[in-house]
Amino acid sequence: MQTSQRLHGIGEYYFSMKLREIEQLNKEGKQIINLGIGSPDGPPHPDVITTLQQEAAKPNQHGYQSYKGSPVLRKAIAGFYQTWYGVTLNPDTEILPLIGSKEGIMHICMTYLNPGDQALIPNPGYPTYSSAVKLAGGECIPYDLTEEKNWEPDFEELEKRDLSSVKLMWVNYPHMPTGKLPSGELFKKLIRFGKKHGILICHDNPYSFILNPEPASILRVEGAPETAIELNSLSKSGNMAGWRVGWIAGAKERIEEVLTFKSNMDSGMFLPVQLAAAKALSLGKEWYDELNDMYRKRREVVYEILKKLDCSFDPAQAGLFIWAKIPARYKDCYELCDKILYEKGVFITPGGIFGSNGNTYIRTSLCQKEEVLKEALNRI
Repeated sequence: MQTSQRLHGIGEYYFSMKLREIEQLNKEGKQIINLGIGSPDGPPHPDVITTLQQEAAKPNQHGYQSYKGSPVLRKAIAGFYQTWYGVTLNPDTEILPLIGSKEGIMHICMTYLNPGDQALIPNPGYPTYSSAVKLAGGECIPYDLTEEKNWEPDFEELEKRDLSSVKLMWVNYPHMPTGKLPSGELFKKLIRFGKKHGILICHDNPYSFILNPEPASILRVEGAPETAIELNSLSKSGNMAGWRVGWIAGAKERIEEVLTFKSNMDSGMFLPVQLAAAKALSLGKEWYDELNDMYRKRREVVYEILKKLDCSFDPAQAGLFIWAKIPARYKDCYELCDKILYEKGVFITPGGIFGSNGNTYIRTSLCQKEEVLKEALNRI
């Protein structure tokens, strides 16, 4: 049996392969410390878990759900956007809950891309953007993000290209993997660029509450719904990565278009999960302050790890990772990461998996307890 052509050139997700290798090393007694993946290690707020328990115990909560998600969840998302981003959304028409925002990336690509259509993909950037574009039959057009350009698109360079076949542009700020926060004008520039060229700006925004004092949404920019759509998630800010709760926010027309595809792919989230997610979205500033206090302490230990590796980094980063430049004595990030893994028993992500512009960088996760990070520091 041969696989379909659409899988050719995709390959298994890097972390899927690497975690199997780490599992094997652990079976051999290596006790690898994993500083690779950004899966929060703490639980959600106790009230969120209580809501799930109470709702799941009810006998009438277990059927198929609306393809558009529970009105309770959509109203909670709208309230969350109003409270934290200053963005007004109609919960009935401008929000679409998802089984994790990662599926939303695929939904958007399948909704808008035909064979031969192009999508602008950040280099470095989240690998799923390019995989989803290819699976949908589109063509990936990388655009460079570099430290010299402050990890933001070079619009002058983009304007020199033939953009006639470009339908989507994937962007992500706070940026992953670099942790770069958007400058004051970046979202406005992206909206102008999208409008000028008829490109849908797809903003992926799961990191805005982690080590970031000013959460922002691209939808706050005047006229943004005309040319932008935003993905968001509770995976990072709610400690709910395994719950798979995300959403798309945007204009009514975009929501309806994506729903046409999505409604053929799944039958909605388990209702108690949606109601618990609504509770998570109602949490106050205390929850985020506590979360970020913990990550700040962990970040200080990660800084020491990176200094021991002679790496350089910008302390003004947001999100669950620290992005750092490797010493010139290593030919690339893979050499350093393999050395640390096999000699010290510590796994750190090579920046090259996010694109060629990451080949001289590494990414270290903050999703390990402080004592585990200190053990990694001691080993190194």
